[in-house]
Amino acid sequence: MLNWAQQFNIFCFLDNQQYQVAPHRYECLLAVGVTTSLQGDAATFKNAHTFFNKKRWLFGHLSFELLHASFKIETAKIDAIGFPTFYFFEPQVLLYIKENGLYIEAEDPQSVYEALMAWGFEKVAQASAINLQQQLSRDEYMARVQQLQQHILRGDCYEINFCTAFFSEGVVIDPIAVFQTLMQVSPNPFSALYKLADKYLMCASPERFITRQQNDLLAQPIKGTAKRSAVISEDVALKQALRNSAKEQAENVMVVDLMRNDLSKICRPGSVQVDELFGVYSFPQVHQLISTISGTLEEDTSFVNIIEATFPMGSMTGAPKQRVLQLIEQYETVARGIFSGTVGYITPGGDFDLNVVIRSLMYNETTKYLSYQVGSGITFYSDAAQEWEECLLKASAIKKVLTG
Repeated sequence: MLNWAQQFNIFCFLDNQQYQVAPHRYECLLAVGVTTSLQGDAATFKNAHTFFNKKRWLFGHLSFELLHASFKIETAKIDAIGFPTFYFFEPQVLLYIKENGLYIEAEDPQSVYEALMAWGFEKVAQASAINLQQQLSRDEYMARVQQLQQHILRGDCYEINFCTAFFSEGVVIDPIAVFQTLMQVSPNPFSALYKLADKYLMCASPERFITRQQNDLLAQPIKGTAKRSAVISEDVALKQALRNSAKEQAENVMVVDLMRNDLSKICRPGSVQVDELFGVYSFPQVHQLISTISGTLEEDTSFVNIIEATFPMGSMTGAPKQRVLQLIEQYETVARGIFSGTVGYITPGGDFDLNVVIRSLMYNETTKYLSYQVGSGITFYSDAAQEWEECLLKASAIKKVLTG
């Protein structure tokens, strides 16, 4: 499917890698080609109700800085990858797999199927080893964490997600090969391969941002991380320690409270609830602490309304959101761009499912610039050295793919 899709200038491939994270709709979706599209800045997005309300499939992304203007955040930082602030497109062809088979929505589904079969299933070559540079050294990262803890001590915020970037210049890769290798190393339920002209996202995300089913909204923020062990007894102990960690629970509950507050802006009074608190879920490299919050939408709440109330997601910001966005702008060295944003789809009925873009590689084929970003939740009780190690742990699958 991906080899066939590569001939298109734009495509979006979403794959749950056989996880069954509820609510579960599709095994994978592949949208290729463009019938109509919309991209732009925050002002364009705020006036895009008609575009998003039409009954059709849409695929695309929102970059982290989309609503900076709403929070009065000004930035001069450059996103070296160059994804637009937001982009959504109606595909010419949509393929998706559900439990009972492959479905094709196109003007001529049979010809699409024949072309897909004719393309074959050739395995692409592995990526060559790539040398990476750090935007911040370990000592620089730790110093900034300690500065952020002083803001917490002064009462500026309770928790902040602080990120740093790794990059390489002059890189030539095959994004499909890199994505396939990443999926072998770290399959995750909200994975994506997204091509927008010369820009690529190779995403191995374990996190759902928010999903809509009719009038029900559900968010599943991740906050809390522990490494895995190949020794079963040690792995069970690490999982239990994560479940019982007062620090990780404190981080998680602050994000839950933030998400409850965001959903309450657009949901019926009394309908917002926490369906699961501190659930421990296991992925190839890490155990994660995930909570689930749901609510029932007020009537006539549009996609734009929902995003304005909830984006950027609390797990990638902190609390209170206004202040931590200012601190992120002050202490992080590069724009996040599509990282910490979201990729996903909207159905003709208005339902949608959006991930959180983490554990991801971004690549600009024209400038040959490759990067990934990692971060962790900083609280007053955080240990700066341990937070640095958590960042490296989260990036371990990507590093393995790039360095062999």
